[in-house]
Parts: sequence; C-alpha cells; structure tokens
Amino acid sequence: MTDLPDSSESAPRDEYTHGHHESVLRSHTWRTVANSAAYLIPELSAGGVLLDVGCGPGTITVDLARRLAPGRVVGIDASSDIVERAAGLAADEGTRNATFQVGDVYALDFPDASFDIVHAHQVLQHLIDPVAAMAEIRRVLRPGGVFAARDVDYGGVMIAPSIDGLTDWMRIYREVHYWNGGDPDAGRSLKSWARRAGFADVTSSASVWCFASDAEREWWGESWAVRVTESAFASHAIEAGVADLADLQRMAVSWREWVRDPNGWFGMPHGEILARA
Repeated sequence: MTDLPDSSESAPRDEYTHGHHESVLRSHTWRTVANSAAYLIPELSAGGVLLDVGCGPGTITVDLARRLAPGRVVGIDASSDIVERAAGLAADEGTRNATFQVGDVYALDFPDASFDIVHAHQVLQHLIDPVAAMAEIRRVLRPGGVFAARDVDYGGVMIAPSIDGLTDWMRIYREVHYWNGGDPDAGRSLKSWARRAGFADVTSSASVWCFASDAEREWWGESWAVRVTESAFASHAIEAGVADLADLQRMAVSWREWVRDPNGWFGMPHGEILARA
C-alpha cells in the first residue's frame, strides 16, 4: 500500500497489515469494478482521467481503464514489485491506456487539478492519517472531480457457523490492524474523514462481499488459512504480542474447517463514498 511519512506516532512497521504475500495477492486478483467499485460505475465516462491509489496488482485498475477508454488511468502503489506486476497485467490484457508507477498518497507526484476521478479501494483503513491522504487527493482533483473510496468495516463482519478459532481470528486481526496504525472499521468513517479533508459534497453508500458457495469458501478460506501463518499478518501478530505460532496454526485449522462446512457463510460489509471537489 502507500508509504507513510515519518511520524513519532507510527511504529517502524509495514503499514499494510497483510504485506504482499502471494496468498494476499491471490485475493486481490478476484477484484473487478463490478464486485468492488459498482458504486462508481455511474461516474465512469469515456475519455475521463483517473488515478487509482493503492492499485495493488491492478485488476480493478485495468477494468477501470477499459471502461474509461480512450481516457487515461494511472495506478500507483508503494511497492515497486507490485507496480511491475500490475503493468504486466495491463500488457497481457492489451490495455494501453493504463500506466503504473510507485507513489506516495501523502505526496502525490502530480500537479494540482490533474484528474477527473481518484479511486482508492481498501487503502484508507491502512493509513495512520487518512484525512491527510484525502486532503492530498483533493488537491489533484479537477473542480467537480470525484474521489471514490471503499473500505471494509470489520466491526460488522459476519461468520457462520460460529467456530472458536475464527472468533479468535477476528479479535486478533483487529488488534493487529490497530497495532499497525490503521483502522479495521474504516468503512463507517469514510464520510467524516472526507468532510474533515475539505470535501463538502459527500455521498455515502454500503455494499457487502459474501462468500458462501463451495468455490467461494475454498477460495476465501484457503487464502486466509495460508495468510494467518505465512503472510506479514503472522509476523505482525507475533510481534504485537497478540498471538503465538500455535494460535495462528489453530486459526488456519479453523479456516479449513469452515471451508469444508457446506453451511459456511462469510459476510464482509464495506462503506463507500463519492466525494466531490
């Protein structure tokens, strides 16, 4: 995700709770405009210029570029490896109106009033100062431009059936997220953050990811079964003192138990905003 400025309030940690382990990137590649930015579709007009902040491996970015063609889309991320991966995806898809570069959301390397739309998906939850990031985003928007943001709200996550290891996972995930300087309940705060950043016209909405079919449970649950023991989440949990390796291994077992249960269901609510400059 996006680099953070030096701050006495920020621990010297990777602010992205999960890191960029392959299990994390695997979950990102599922994302499209339809399942992750449907609230933005009415704002997508051919010929527009869009900045995708925290673009990750670029699946949403490339989809946005298709919808805005012949307009231009720029994706930025803090990781040069991820930027290279996103550029490779665009090349493979034959998407020539999308470019990617390393960037810092607190100091965007673009002139004032450069973009019609700035998009940020699952980014603000990881930032120590989301209001400062939003103010910088507002700077690069053209008059009348739109800032579109969507973030999960882990305070509303729903899991069935009730499994002790997944109850522990939810508690530990939230503790790690806070320890890492972010806000796991960011979805509910997007509107207030945007207003504090100087956006006066903010429209809010919400949507839910749901993983319930056999294929969905296999994909989501197996991703997390690996993530809890192998991604940066595992090292962060241990360093924060909220879990040990045995705890993490039990959570992995619980995720796989959930995958096997035909009654397994996971609901993940998100807050969304369209904030106009």
